[in-house]
Amino acid sequence: MRHLRKPVTFVAVGLAIAAAVAGGLYWLLRPGDGSGPPKAAIVDQASLSQANPSFVQKATSTLEQAGYVVDYYPGGQVTVDFYRELPTRGYDLLVLRTHSGLVREGDQENEAFLFTSEPYSQTEYVDDQQARRLIMATYDTTSGVSVELSELSRYFGIVAEFVKSAMKGRFDDTTIILMGCNGLTSNTLAKAFVERGAKQVASWDGLVSASHTDAAAERLLEHLLVEGLSLEEAVARTMAEVGPDPTYQSKLLSYPPGD
Repeated sequence: MRHLRKPVTFVAVGLAIAAAVAGGLYWLLRPGDGSGPPKAAIVDQASLSQANPSFVQKATSTLEQAGYVVDYYPGGQVTVDFYRELPTRGYDLLVLRTHSGLVREGDQENEAFLFTSEPYSQTEYVDDQQARRLIMATYDTTSGVSVELSELSRYFGIVAEFVKSAMKGRFDDTTIILMGCNGLTSNTLAKAFVERGAKQVASWDGLVSASHTDAAAERLLEHLLVEGLSLEEAVARTMAEVGPDPTYQSKLLSYPPGD
């Protein structure tokens, strides 16, 4: 039997909503040949602990009004293999309402990760764990502070290397918006999505509360889909309206800059 190295433990410190949005009016700017209606998905991993049906309803309405066919995936469906197959599903816009945080190794926290809802097991996905494409994730949904949690509170998390070398297929010039904690504290995860075919990535540069990022995501979708702004313009407009997170002062950014 192969032996795993001691898994890296880390704590998610907020809520991530990742969205892939074809910036601007979709009939004008939709990637590819533009045939058929664009497709969107809301992937609501965070619904297991911080459900917000109002956000889902409003986001779905905005997407449908812009002409998107919308799929909804509740938290329990957000497994390792769900992420693995995600680029092959052909979505023009992805809203990943997903807990996220920073990988912690020793005293360093830098690379962002996304939670799955799949309980962690040392004997599953052994190759991915050995290659550090998957890591063990724990989180405290009430305070965001690292605490000692039970085995049942540990889940698989995906990092940039998973996006680069374990996902199947490619995103088709998609704009991905990682709207949770630390997605752009560094650009490691965002860069991995761009290398996998995404057009641009937006996320917060620090901690963000669920209520604040949900409010920001609603405004961001409206600016992108209703007003037809570029991602960079939509991020700036959203920040002017909702401001930094009132508790953590994190800001919404885009990567790479420019369209």
